[in-house]
Amino acid sequence: MSKLIAITNELHTVADYCRYGATIFNQAELFYGHGSDNGVNDAYILVMYALSLPNDVDNVMSCRLIESEKLTILSLFNRRIEEQIPVAYITNVSYFAQLPFYVDERVLIPRSPIGELIENQFFPYIDENNPPKRILDLCTGSGCIAIACASYFEHSEVDAVDLSVDALNVAQLNIENHGLCEQVIPIQSDVFSGVEGQYYDLIVSNPPYVDQQDIDSLPQEYHHEPEMGLGCGKDGLDIVRVILAESAKHLNDGGLLFCEVGNSAVHVEALYKDIPFTWMNFERGGHGVFMLTKAQLVEFEPVFIAALN
Repeated sequence: MSKLIAITNELHTVADYCRYGATIFNQAELFYGHGSDNGVNDAYILVMYALSLPNDVDNVMSCRLIESEKLTILSLFNRRIEEQIPVAYITNVSYFAQLPFYVDERVLIPRSPIGELIENQFFPYIDENNPPKRILDLCTGSGCIAIACASYFEHSEVDAVDLSVDALNVAQLNIENHGLCEQVIPIQSDVFSGVEGQYYDLIVSNPPYVDQQDIDSLPQEYHHEPEMGLGCGKDGLDIVRVILAESAKHLNDGGLLFCEVGNSAVHVEALYKDIPFTWMNFERGGHGVFMLTKAQLVEFEPVFIAALN
């Protein structure tokens, strides 16, 4: 406690604590990969959270803090360093496709580059004059993709499926928070098992895809996330194989599949050498998201089914 009091005697303003937090985070060699990529952002978010202020406030940096505020901020800094816990799990807030989502350790922290595709309404792959009427979000987690799709395609119906009941409980909370209970439906499902006989214009998935080698080398921050949301077999493609083999049966004619595989893109291309995947490019960074049409999924269905064995 004496050390904390000594610090609070020397640091007084919001700017002081933002700067101090960034410094000690950099000294601690923390890992950033959950919506922030540097210690400055992490420190700023935690300071604003401690002060119950929105992140876009820009005229409080010179304001002086009272002692209780200083101690609260320092305790949050300590959690970030000692537990190596991502900031989003401390604040229980993460942004995806410019929308806020509640998150805790039952779900992955949203960070998929698919958010950029949703914001652009999947242009040019989807005609703006013919938006999807029914959308399926496979492995929904927090519900961020399903909710973002419903927000950017306001007349669509979205099914949000996940095997994890814990994840679906978080998704339900986010659906309620966004006022989308009649548009987004959470469904417990092992990939397609819970939506038999259902057809969609668009299937979007950010499934578990991290291969075993990467799982074994993940920084501590990732170990706060549910393991079933990250790893998926030796090459990371156990669920992706099922998605490729079964998506055609759930797509309407002209339908599209978008699927994220991240670093396991190398395994996808090695396993399916002759498949003409369309790989997405992103202005804000990110990689490993492919698109296939229903026609392509039907054409190469024998290849996808063979890869299941």
